[in-house]
Order: sequence, then structure tokens, then C-alpha cells
Amino acid sequence: MDEPQPPLDELSVAVDPLEQFTLWFDDALKARVRQPDAMILSTVGIDGSPRSRAVLMRGFDERGFVWHTNRLSAKGRELAYEPRAALVWHWRELNRQVRSTGLVTQLSDAESDEYWHSRPRVSQIGAWASPQSAVLEGGRAELDARLAQIEARFANTDAIPRPSDWGGYRLAPFMIELWQGREARLHDRLRYRTDPAQGWVIERLAP
Repeated sequence: MDEPQPPLDELSVAVDPLEQFTLWFDDALKARVRQPDAMILSTVGIDGSPRSRAVLMRGFDERGFVWHTNRLSAKGRELAYEPRAALVWHWRELNRQVRSTGLVTQLSDAESDEYWHSRPRVSQIGAWASPQSAVLEGGRAELDARLAQIEARFANTDAIPRPSDWGGYRLAPFMIELWQGREARLHDRLRYRTDPAQGWVIERLAP
């Protein structure tokens, strides 16, 4: 059941949106929201159409929000074409949503390696086996065969190397919007946007 929240007020939120996001993310953890790190990533296809999918946030700090994926996947190719993207988190249990748009860059090899080696071995094997977003002409059997080949390849390898086409991304936000549900659908919406002269500017939006 949705939890009632105190009003979202311009004077009570943090001046920096990443600091405010940290507070809300901590609230989501305390409330045991199911997969609070799940977020919708929206990109732009080469044909100009929007594309969205759920991914898992694997960290955030003052520089932005991080996830990892196959860089030859559909979203990887789309980010190479158009590096501006959007993210959405929905924490239903808290009746809250966060939106962000920003510029996406690839993480360094060192950062990607660090996260790669923290992953379970089965996830590493899966990343090697799947040509993400490619058509499998042979159906599931083709994927299962690739998996068996990779398992055999690394059977005697303790530390599986990171594939060269797999790595991390970071979205550096230029907009973050906080949404909090209120009665009669008169929800609270506060938007942080960057201004060259003022830094982060906080604005209230009509619901």
C-alpha cells in the first residue's frame, strides 16, 4: 500500500539534486521497495524513434547514475548515435517517482573492470554467451549452444576477463524531477535544472 508522505516543498529539499536523490533512495531502501535500483532507460534510435527498457542502476554519485551493459546491444548502439538519454525510477510503495535527463558517457576500462569482477560467475558467463539484441536464427537452442561453448572455454579459468564490448555508462544529469503523489491528483513536482549562471535551479511544476 502506498505510504502517505509529507508535502514536497522547495524550501525543504536539498539544494543539490544528487543529494536529494540519495535521501529518497535511502528511504526506498528502508521501506524495502522491491528493486529500488530498477530504472527505465530511454534512448533515441537511429530512425529517431524513442526506445525504453528497464535496467539496474549500479551506483551513483555527484557525477551521475551508472549502469552496465553490452555496448553492441541496441541501447549501446543508440547511445553511440545519440548520447542524450532519460531515466525514470518509480517507487510505488512510497508514492514517488524520479525522472532525469542528461548526457551519457562510457565508464573507463578500470571502472568497468572493477564492477565486472564483482559480478557472479554465472552472470559473467551469460554476458559472454549472449550477443545482446542480435537475432537468434537458431532460436533458444542457439543461445544454449553458445552458453555451453563459453562454459567449456572458461571451465579452468578462475578470473573471467571482461568482454571488450561490455562496460559501464554514466548519465550526468542536466535535469532531475521529483514527483510525489498527493490527494485529488494534485501531486507535488519539483524540477532541478542546470543554469550556466546559477547552477541548479529548483522549480515547481503543475501536476
